[in-house]
Amino acid sequence: MSAAKRRVTLTPYPDGPILMRGDVDLRTAEGDLIEVNRRTVALCRCGLSSIKPFCDGTHKAAGFRTDDENETESP
Repeated sequence: MSAAKRRVTLTPYPDGPILMRGDVDLRTAEGDLIEVNRRTVALCRCGLSSIKPFCDGTHKAAGFRTDDENETESP
């Protein structure tokens, strides 16, 4: 019997990547399986990573900013 699959969670970080945790098949736009060798992976949101779909930190140098609706300003 195989081990139970871990529930998948996606956590967006302000001005950064989306962290993906759990058992999921990650695929290219063509449907090809992308090998994932870690329990947690950072997915690029800025579109500038040289290792897409994974984050390589380029968002920092590029000044990428998210437009998160959940952010609130202090009065």
